[in-house]
Amino acid sequence: MLYCVQMEVKIPESLPADRAEAIKAAEKARAIEIQKSGKWPHLWRVAGRYANISIFDVESNDELHDLLSSLPLFPYMTIAVTPLARHPSAI
Repeated sequence: MLYCVQMEVKIPESLPADRAEAIKAAEKARAIEIQKSGKWPHLWRVAGRYANISIFDVESNDELHDLLSSLPLFPYMTIAVTPLARHPSAI
């Protein structure tokens, strides 16, 4: 199942800078791990925002939720998920 996932990150200013940097490093490592598994085939940055638009290819809603909630930045994200279906005019 394919999903378009829009993620926007808002780290609280009250979070100590060293803690924020550690979470960002862990986030990058986890994102790379998921991408290498083939479950996160597309990842694009949204210019001018701390946000991305991604395509996930997973077996179920539950698998998607498990992957997203495994991201270290998950507690600081606003996430919108759109299930995708093949368009009849796609070649």
